[in-house]
Amino acid sequence: MSDHDLIVHTSRGSLAIRDGIITDVEPNILGSAHAEIDVGEATILPGWIDAHVHFNEPGRGDWEGLSTGSRALAAGGGTTFFDMPLNSSPPVITRAAFEKKRRIAEQKSCLDFALWGGLTPDSLDHLEAMADAGAIGFKAFMCPSGLAEFQDANPSTLRKGMEIAARIGLPVAVHAEDPLVIRNHQLAHPPASTDMRAWLDSRPIEGELSAIRIALDLAGETGCDLHIVHVTCPEGIDLVTAAKKRGVRVTVETCPHYLLLDDERAIAIGPAAKCAPPIRSLEKVDALWQKLLTGEIDTLGSDHSPAPPALKQGTDIFAIWGGIAGIQHALPLLLSQDQGYIPQFSSNVARRFNLPQKGSLSPGYDADFIILENKPFTITTDQLLTRHPISPYLGMTSAYTIVGTWLRGQKVTPETHGKFLRPQ
Repeated sequence: MSDHDLIVHTSRGSLAIRDGIITDVEPNILGSAHAEIDVGEATILPGWIDAHVHFNEPGRGDWEGLSTGSRALAAGGGTTFFDMPLNSSPPVITRAAFEKKRRIAEQKSCLDFALWGGLTPDSLDHLEAMADAGAIGFKAFMCPSGLAEFQDANPSTLRKGMEIAARIGLPVAVHAEDPLVIRNHQLAHPPASTDMRAWLDSRPIEGELSAIRIALDLAGETGCDLHIVHVTCPEGIDLVTAAKKRGVRVTVETCPHYLLLDDERAIAIGPAAKCAPPIRSLEKVDALWQKLLTGEIDTLGSDHSPAPPALKQGTDIFAIWGGIAGIQHALPLLLSQDQGYIPQFSSNVARRFNLPQKGSLSPGYDADFIILENKPFTITTDQLLTRHPISPYLGMTSAYTIVGTWLRGQKVTPETHGKFLRPQ
């Protein structure tokens, strides 16, 4: 009988796996196994745990689906994702909607997954039921979400939701932009055109900072566990760092597109680079990288928010759907910056969201890993596995190729079935 199901050898060491769990990590593991692979000089890294995706099923599978979305993420180094409560229809703001999405994901996802519940004025009476169903946390928009069926949470609603979440013991994630600050800015500085520059200028950093301050104050008052998503600027990270020192229970995420793109590149790319909050200046991008490398940023989430081509075309950028669809190439492009292993895409996420079996290549953990070869390639449309061939990264070159993704010791294929994960 074999000692192991799989042994993976690299030039730097070996990994042994049994029943989907890492059992041993040594310089050179000997013994029998059902299968052995030698990847030579390639690098093994933990799989990306992407805590921020919009795969849109049920209801908007023509935007992206759980099958295509999870396949693209697997090709991009992901092994686990947390799906947001919008843009599916109905949105996940009740237990019934939560359980419906879970059933579809169990049928279609090739990766392990967790689900966010929505925090809206309509969902306050449903938060406990969604928690009982296994929600990883609750997501709120502090500004209009772009979809009428997912209402934004004003400070009063957010406070009530945070009080419930604190009692339950689950985090609240917020899209932090202050609609009043943005509205006043646009009244004082009306957009002179409908191009990308006008869009970038229409949502100032102060709108983000104002909302972050409000969320931090409410979290401090309620004792809620707060997670601020897709922060674009170093000033926002500084607010979170200061709040942590005051004892506020808060973590912060940024996204690959805020590290890989700047405002001038966004203008050159066009609608595929439209998102909210918007892409910032090169100066802010460089400063955000420093915050990441010093550990002041806790997690990296893709905020993969796709839409059909018809919604990403036109001359009026304000009317075009705002969302980045780059899930397949974001991680290899980040790793191409040669900054070494970035814990914000794996171990930090698992620890922050109470998934103790995930995020590490150590004995006792799920054998979720990727194999990364030093093999440059240029991103082209024909490579894209997402529902639509849209990406702001087309034409960019990655220094690394992900040659395989393993979930619980098995190489991921379109036939792989992921598991639903509850916070432990």
